[in-house]
Amino acid sequence: MQKIKLFIESDTGKDIMMIIIIILVGLGAFELGRLSKNSPKEGIKVEYEGLEANIIDSISQNEANIAKVSNSLNNTNQKINSENFFASNRGSKYYSISCGAGKTIKEENRIYFKTSREAEDAGYELSSSCK
Repeated sequence: MQKIKLFIESDTGKDIMMIIIIILVGLGAFELGRLSKNSPKEGIKVEYEGLEANIIDSISQNEANIAKVSNSLNNTNQKINSENFFASNRGSKYYSISCGAGKTIKEENRIYFKTSREAEDAGYELSSSCK
């Protein structure tokens, strides 16, 4: 036991121990890689007693939500394409769609106009930020 302890504490013993550790770690990693390659890739299956997974309903609900968002975007695009000016229903200034000054006006408080003349006829004046 004394000889082994002296050998391990020597420089040669430390080098050999380091080589043995590296080889063992390498073999362990190699074997773990082989094990993961051979396992089936089915994933995790969660089962509940007395309950069935209803994947079809979940998919149809997601499709319905996507359709709603798509319709909302189409309506917004149509509004932007047909109306070039807007104003707040509480203010006295109107803004062009491309003007950043009216970004803070909530959508539900906006009134849209096709032309600047139509906005002026309604009693609004062009915002000085949009000139």
